[in-house]
Amino acid sequence: MAIDPEADGTSDDSVGGVGIEVRGLYKIFGPRGKDHVASVKDGMSKTELQEKHSHVLGLKDINLSMPAGSIQVVMGLSGSGKSTLIRHINRLIDPTVGEVIVGGDDVCKMGRRALRQFRRHKTAMVFQKFALLPHRTVVDNVVYGLELQGVDEQRQQSEARRWIDRVGLSGFEDNYPNQLSGGMQQRVGLARALTNDAPLLLMDEAFSALDPLIRTDMQSVLLDLQQELHKTIVFITHDLDEALRLGDRIAILRDGEIIQEGTGQDIVMNPADEYIQNFVKEVNRGRVLLAGSVMEPGASAATNVEIGQSEHLESAARAMSNAGASVANVTGTDGEVIGHVNMDAAIAAMVAEDHRHTSTA
Repeated sequence: MAIDPEADGTSDDSVGGVGIEVRGLYKIFGPRGKDHVASVKDGMSKTELQEKHSHVLGLKDINLSMPAGSIQVVMGLSGSGKSTLIRHINRLIDPTVGEVIVGGDDVCKMGRRALRQFRRHKTAMVFQKFALLPHRTVVDNVVYGLELQGVDEQRQQSEARRWIDRVGLSGFEDNYPNQLSGGMQQRVGLARALTNDAPLLLMDEAFSALDPLIRTDMQSVLLDLQQELHKTIVFITHDLDEALRLGDRIAILRDGEIIQEGTGQDIVMNPADEYIQNFVKEVNRGRVLLAGSVMEPGASAATNVEIGQSEHLESAARAMSNAGASVANVTGTDGEVIGHVNMDAAIAAMVAEDHRHTSTA
């Protein structure tokens, strides 16, 4: 049955506070993409599809739950499908088949009016190339989304200036983009997204064009804001260190497929295959793995050192070293001791490498 392009197509429920469910998503680029879905499901490779039918496999059977109020990182190398995936969430790209459920509504089935409202009020996007309007000042760039929403000018200005201050740009309201550094321009882009007050924030390689120190600074800004705002953030990156720092959960794509999805700890400690193992082998495990992941149950009477279960092993080892202790008790969220970790185990976990998938050929 044809969908009325002007139908509202949304439920009465607010999208705010609700996660995202991607179900059975395929994207095949080309004029007859749907004709080749069955072949891809039967095992036709990306290369085979290109050579035989001149179509490009963008995404293959993506199933992903993105919890509300969390940061979901999607990472992979160039051409892996990560940017294609994020553009399905606000339907800048239409799927070949599949569903993208946000707040009980399938974005893929929305009519034009509903989709326009969804993009204006429920989502905001931060781009790699900043996408600022060069003829507008900082404050005029930041109010742009509110202008499209029809918000009155007084509220536009108050909201924009509030978020300009929150991202550290007070005093630069009347500057133009070409008068700002790259890091400052990206802060403008973030302020513009936050001013919209959308529950869903899409960030496509948002920090990858920045110098390393500025990039780290912007990651800190985002994490600090997220502590307060608890938005649902989908963050695209090709950098594993960035993914591990930001992501509550991480999905790694290759050739349009999810190869592994889980917490940073899951991925570092249990890489799914050699491809993932190669990603994680240079990671500083001490800054990723948590004390709770290597602790033994029960308290140790041999120490008075206590560390939280969510402390990184590097910090835990430093605390033990500073106290001249070889073991520390591990406390849970309520402050009660739930286990203990010794220095040898912490060091072993930090330097361990997973050889299970190493080729012996």
